[in-house]
Amino acid sequence: MATIAIYSLKGGVGKTTLAVNLAWSAAAQSARRTLLWDLDPQAASSFLLTSKKPKGDALSIFSKDAAPDKLIRKTATQRLDLIAADASLRDLDLLFHELDKKKRLAKLLDGLSKDYDRILLDCPPGLTETNKQAMRAADLIVVPVIPSPLSQRAFEELIGYLGTTRRVLPVHVMVDRRRRLHGDSVASQPNWPAIPMASVIEQMSVRRAAVGEFAANSPAAAAFAGLWQEIEQWLAVPAR
Repeated sequence: MATIAIYSLKGGVGKTTLAVNLAWSAAAQSARRTLLWDLDPQAASSFLLTSKKPKGDALSIFSKDAAPDKLIRKTATQRLDLIAADASLRDLDLLFHELDKKKRLAKLLDGLSKDYDRILLDCPPGLTETNKQAMRAADLIVVPVIPSPLSQRAFEELIGYLGTTRRVLPVHVMVDRRRRLHGDSVASQPNWPAIPMASVIEQMSVRRAAVGEFAANSPAAAAFAGLWQEIEQWLAVPAR
């Protein structure tokens, strides 16, 4: 089992878009038993993958030692399951501080390892205790970066905090190559994967599905599929 955290210091950079499309690729294209764990109280991934209303018990996994598998939901995609988020996760950082258990999330993930090949964590923005636990537990941290100075600066701050690039995969997102700033940024980091700005990606919130589900032949779907293959290749290499 491998754990992949989708994380950014900044909000509004397409983190959830990456999480949902990568989870779909893992399940549909690689036939992996996949779990997407939504840790963001905004619950955007949960909205996209299920029509069920949140029960308000997402925090119980941490506060009441509830078994995570009790909250796992099936999605419309075969082999893709979800642990949904809700507003109760707003108190998760405070709870982690009170519990003083810095590897609580890692232990919960270990308990799920027998049932899944890939677990993706949709993390909230910011440098919070929740995200620190997610980054400790992750085999790979995927970081969406908009081709702009502020987003690039946030990525550099993250690398400064981690002290390494070993487990980090930056991804240019919302790329519009017609813009000189975007073109120059992408050209300056030719080894970073790039996801284009596209109307089909915006349609995800209407269709409540990954791009590959309803626009399989689009450039955006191809970009997500290519990114997932790169992640699989990264995971296939022995720990560095």
